[in-house]
Amino acid sequence: MTNLPKGLIVSCQAPVNSPLHDPYVIAAMAEAAVNNGAVAVRIDTPIHIQAVRQKVQVPIIGLWKQVITGSDVYITPQFHHAVAVSEAGADIIAIDATTRNRPGDEKLADIITLIHQKLNQPVMADVDTYEAAQLAVNAGADIVGTTLFGYTTATQNFSPPGWELLTKIIEDLDTFVICEGGVASPEMARKALDLGANAVVVGGAITGIDLLVKAYVMGVKN
Repeated sequence: MTNLPKGLIVSCQAPVNSPLHDPYVIAAMAEAAVNNGAVAVRIDTPIHIQAVRQKVQVPIIGLWKQVITGSDVYITPQFHHAVAVSEAGADIIAIDATTRNRPGDEKLADIITLIHQKLNQPVMADVDTYEAAQLAVNAGADIVGTTLFGYTTATQNFSPPGWELLTKIIEDLDTFVICEGGVASPEMARKALDLGANAVVVGGAITGIDLLVKAYVMGVKN
């Protein structure tokens, strides 16, 4: 079901408290990325997806980060969030596919099925472990991304990219695989593709202006 070509996907996002967290700015980032060769973009929140959809023709991987009390799942945590992402113009819906409990006690397999049947769209499963990847593929996910490796309790002692996780998913599971998380250079992006990933997502290293400036400021203080 995926219509993603092989290559670079740029995640165009910004912290909520940043002046860059603006639909116009996010859309400009996405357009600049596409103009310079990105094969797709990854966009958070419906209003930003709407703005980007007006500017680019490449596939949009859409998501909606929502912090909900009682659950650590925050990337498109419930089906109604997926509906909003779809209606905003996303081509692929990214969801948290870790084994953590979802808000409202919704089940991963049910959400994937609903997205397929009611929205007629492919699902990108953002995982942190091989177990989660297996479960997501068995539940019908069309794409698996290593997005959450290093960002969950189960993987908090590891730093992305998860090269070993990526390799195991590629070797053992019959699915479209995306390397995402911690890709900080063109050389690392190339390594992901050389390992067999179908595509690679780069976010902060390209569009993370706030954190990049902070890092440079800290670097020149002493």
